[in-house]
Amino acid sequence: MEVSYYPGCTDHSTGLEYGLSIHAVCDALGIKLNEIEDWNCCGAAAAHSMSNLLGLALPARNISKAQKRDLPLAVPCAGCFNAVKRAQNAMDNDPDMKKQLEDIIHFTYKGNLDVRLMHDVILNFVGLKEVERRIKKPLKGLKVVSYYGCALVRNPEIVKMGDHENPVFLDEIVKSLGGEAVDWSYKTDCCSADLALTHRKIGNEIADNIAAMSIEAGADCIMASCGLCQINLDMRQTGRINPKVPIFYFTELLGIAMDLPDRDRWWDKHVVNPRTLLEDKNLL
Repeated sequence: MEVSYYPGCTDHSTGLEYGLSIHAVCDALGIKLNEIEDWNCCGAAAAHSMSNLLGLALPARNISKAQKRDLPLAVPCAGCFNAVKRAQNAMDNDPDMKKQLEDIIHFTYKGNLDVRLMHDVILNFVGLKEVERRIKKPLKGLKVVSYYGCALVRNPEIVKMGDHENPVFLDEIVKSLGGEAVDWSYKTDCCSADLALTHRKIGNEIADNIAAMSIEAGADCIMASCGLCQINLDMRQTGRINPKVPIFYFTELLGIAMDLPDRDRWWDKHVVNPRTLLEDKNLL
C-alpha cells in the first residue's frame, strides 16, 4: 500500500517521536509513505487568525503538491488535517476563493485529492483485523483515554470524521491493541495549545484540567493523535496530579503492542516519562 505523506512541522521538531513511530508502524504494516515534495507549514496554529486568505493559501499549496500524485494524502496531525480540509472545502464551494488561490499558488485545483488522517489510513486501508494479527505484546491492563481534541472532529461538515461530540474511532484502536478504552467526557475539549503564548495561565489551567479528568475517569494515560495536542498536554501539567499523566501518540502504543524494535527512542522527548507506567504494566 502506498500513500502520499504530509509530515507537517511537528514531525521534525516537537513531535519527532510521532514521526519516528509513524514510520516504524507503517513499515511494519506495509504502508509506504511518500513525503510530498517541497511542502510548507500549513499555518494551522496562527495563520487563519491573521488572514483568512493566508490560512487557506498555505494548505492549498500543499494540496497543489499532493494532487500531482494519484494517491491518498496521509496527514498525521489533527491541526494540519483540519487546515487542509478547510482549504479543500473553500475551493469546492467558493468559486471566487478557488480562483484566487489558484492564481496565488499558480496551480489548477482538480478536486479529487483523498485526504486521510494517519489513523484513518490504518483503520480503513489496513484494518483492525490486520493490526490484531500483528500484536505481540497486548496492552493488557493498560487503561487509556483517547483524546481527539477540537480540530480532529470539527467543523463536522468539513472534516467529516463521524460523531463530533462522541467519537470512538481511536477507542477502537485501543481495544484492538488489547488495552482498555476508558470513556470520558473530555475527549473533544480543546487542549488550549493556541493560548500558550497569548494567555499562558488560562492555557495551563485548561491542559492541567484535562489531565486531571483523565485520572478521575480511571485512566493510566492519554492517547493523542496530534503533535500540538500531545506536547501541550505533556508539558503543561502543573504537578497537582502526582504522578503526572503520560501522554502517548497512538502510533507509540501501536509500536509497543507490535513489539517494534528501538521504540524506547520515541520517549526521549516526553516531558512525563512513560517508562515507569510501562514497566508497571510489563510492557517494556
